[in-house]
Amino acid sequence: MAAATTQKTVLLGVSGCIAAYKSAEIVRGLQKAGVRVKVVMTAHACEFVGPTTFRALTHEPVATRLFDGPGDAIHHVSLAQEADLFLIAPCTANVMAKIACGIADDILTTTALATKAPLLIAPAMNVNMYEAPATRQNMTVLKDRGVRFVEAEEGYLACGDIGAGRLAEVDVIVAAALEALGLERDLAGRRVLVTAGPTIEAIDPVRYLTNHSSGKMGYAIAAAAVRRGARVTLVSGPVSLVPPQDLLAVPVRSAAEMLEAAAEHFPAADIAVFTAAVCDMRPASPASRKLKKGDGDERLATIELEENPDILATLAAVKGPGQVVVGFAAETENVRANGMKKLASKQADLIVANQVGENVGFGQDENQAYIIGHDGILDLPEMPKDALADIILDKALELL
Repeated sequence: MAAATTQKTVLLGVSGCIAAYKSAEIVRGLQKAGVRVKVVMTAHACEFVGPTTFRALTHEPVATRLFDGPGDAIHHVSLAQEADLFLIAPCTANVMAKIACGIADDILTTTALATKAPLLIAPAMNVNMYEAPATRQNMTVLKDRGVRFVEAEEGYLACGDIGAGRLAEVDVIVAAALEALGLERDLAGRRVLVTAGPTIEAIDPVRYLTNHSSGKMGYAIAAAAVRRGARVTLVSGPVSLVPPQDLLAVPVRSAAEMLEAAAEHFPAADIAVFTAAVCDMRPASPASRKLKKGDGDERLATIELEENPDILATLAAVKGPGQVVVGFAAETENVRANGMKKLASKQADLIVANQVGENVGFGQDENQAYIIGHDGILDLPEMPKDALADIILDKALELL
């Protein structure tokens, strides 16, 4: 199964090196994977990159001093406790030596000594410093203690020398951090299409038909797919949610618009997850002006309806052999039975059937669901929707 569903926190230590500017790119890479990042800097690091840069990127306080304000928590202890991983990138020879010897004389090294989180070091320095016996011995000592390293690369160095000592590439460091956290990038290179939210069907320019869908489940699936490396397209009806970063968001209103947008992106999708609560019916003749009571227009009293297109059935019918289609069944009763019927009638590969009603399903942060496939039913307990999102993607990936 995929990574744990609670958001992980990486404490990023930045030490005084010309490569410190790359730490900002590391922050963004981790954030794209859904990781929370907090930054701790040495005084020398602040000579290369200002803490304001990291504060703007992370929306978190940046630790630069060992002694905080009198009203603050003991910072190196609180930071140490928050971290699921302590990544130091770049790490200078000096910082590495202090950690190896247990010296704690600034906020970064004190936190490194106080944390029980795994430590991952990406060194960067002059080639002669990197190859010096003292540095190699310090690295050996730290490795023996279980510290992981992203070894420096060879190349042209800022000092003008050529050799080992250059900070590893950002994507290599980010991948190592995600591996240390147990977060998979198992959808890298895959394309995922998600529909989410309700559709709204106009009665007149003011009124419309819709439903109670909040879009939370679809947005959780889209965010999980991005975190796991997929290229994601999110086709969403009107919701109050902000789309996750690093995906293509396509806003729509009606079922017809949603079908058009989904059909455009469906052929390229490896996995298509249709979570949207599409209105089954729409007004047959929407008025071009606001309908008013008492003006003789009977369309407010009796609204003639016609069926909307069935987006799931329409696209599942044309899916290719390399595609997996996941549909949703929001039911108020007979959840399993209705979900099984929908699996057969819609030609989907999986149906996620869930109970909806008062304080259940729509608008909630948690859900209880059955994942129904042609090989059986997975009965899941109530759980956060982001946890359910990963399980749904796991099942879809198995079918690929």
